[in-house]
Amino acid sequence: MNQFDVERRITPKTAHIFNILVIILLGTGLVTLYSASFSFCVRLYGNGNHLIIRQLIFAAVGIALFFVFSRIKFSLLRKLTLPLVLLTVVLCILTLIPGIGVEKYGAWRWIKIGPNTYQPSELVKFVLPLFLAHVLDKRKDNLDNFISGVMVPIIITGLFFGLIYIQNDFSTAFIIVLNAMIIFYLAGMRFRYFFAAIAMMVPISVLLVFTKEHRVKRLISFLRPEWEPLGAGFQVNASKAAIASSGFWGKGIGEGTQKIANVPEIHSDFIFSSYVEETGFLGILFFFILFSLFAFFGYRAAWKSRTFFGRLLAVGLTTMVVSQALLNAAVVSGALPATGIPLPFFSAGGSSLLTCFICAGLIANVARKNGINSEIKSLDKVSEDKDVF
Repeated sequence: MNQFDVERRITPKTAHIFNILVIILLGTGLVTLYSASFSFCVRLYGNGNHLIIRQLIFAAVGIALFFVFSRIKFSLLRKLTLPLVLLTVVLCILTLIPGIGVEKYGAWRWIKIGPNTYQPSELVKFVLPLFLAHVLDKRKDNLDNFISGVMVPIIITGLFFGLIYIQNDFSTAFIIVLNAMIIFYLAGMRFRYFFAAIAMMVPISVLLVFTKEHRVKRLISFLRPEWEPLGAGFQVNASKAAIASSGFWGKGIGEGTQKIANVPEIHSDFIFSSYVEETGFLGILFFFILFSLFAFFGYRAAWKSRTFFGRLLAVGLTTMVVSQALLNAAVVSGALPATGIPLPFFSAGGSSLLTCFICAGLIANVARKNGINSEIKSLDKVSEDKDVF
């Protein structure tokens, strides 16, 4: 019996649940974005449907990418890893070239592609975990040796950190390094290398925070919310007011008022405040259930993976998506200093949405291969039993 016959015989209930979960996340995000962006789009574009139409187009492309990456052979994907890394490095460098890179809000994070823009740092969010899983799998028996074991993965991680940092995107740079450290740890990197990296990163991170005035102001406004209530602390204070006004049931979808003019960028990094204002405590509960299920499925796929590569890849991608959701919710609610992290499946922007679908597709791929391997093993056992009798 060939693999195609095996796949047809499998009833991947968990995979179906995950696919449904991704669709629910997308649907919830689209409804939230439409409500949060309508007034903004009317003021800026004269058309309240401007952003939701763009997001629907990206969602259609994202679903196609989800299907492709949930089916792609890992042997082919691993062959494409180095070209993807090189492409991502080039795209990150292009953001810094005038005429190609696009500056917004004092940051050079985008490149112009026709009438649209693309944010290459979003590509890093799945390319780096893929690269680390690939290389650490190949060197899993040699991780005790720094030079031949972990030096190259650490250099590539540092390279991406530096490229994203000089785009004035410290939050994304921090996220990818944190995720990389988790992958290194699970791969079995020697503790002395692990703790040496942490000891080096902490002072560097502190230094980098205090080299930019806006980061210092955000930190001060976090520690003292009453400081500059109309300046550095305005966005977070307005967001907290929107959340506080929601109550248990929320004001109802489309009935929120803070989104009209009070919370800047409420359709983007601060969309969680609009969601909570309209759905209330029940909405918050639903939100965390969705991402908890996403985490459960991703880590379960990693745990059951029969390959070291699949295990590291599923953990890395799951952590990348879930950590962004938790960090965004914490920032918007005032539990952490303000930083620019999009909310997966919710925030406006095609770059982030496409990356979320690619990550989800690869996680589903790992889980699907687990199911196929288990079914093949079961069929082999049945065949052996039949041969015996």
